[in-house]
Amino acid sequence: MMAARTNLLAAAPSNNKVKYSRLAADDDGYIDLQFKKSPPKVPYKAIALAVFLFLIGSLLIIFGALLLTGTIEVEHSERTIPVIIIGILVFLPGFYHLRIAYYAYKGFRGYSYDDIPDFGD
Repeated sequence: MMAARTNLLAAAPSNNKVKYSRLAADDDGYIDLQFKKSPPKVPYKAIALAVFLFLIGSLLIIFGALLLTGTIEVEHSERTIPVIIIGILVFLPGFYHLRIAYYAYKGFRGYSYDDIPDFGD
């Protein structure tokens, strides 16, 4: 039984991302490493999506406002309100996540990159 378990452990792929440290002789049940905070992982894809949503939403809001005021002549004026509504719906999540990313970058208390959903690598 022990030989089979040893073979299973030897056949398992090793994970090189795991970092080990030596335990102190007098640790009182705690080690300093467990309180060390790892550097934050920046979700670049999510921030790029937030920038895209922010820009598209801003353009739709501006375009809708120009249509609504009559600066841009339109044949069907009932289509201007949906442009503004879609612009607002696209703008808000982009602005929200960009604000979190900016505050996390500047190091404001209570803001972290962990608050932005990450799409994986």
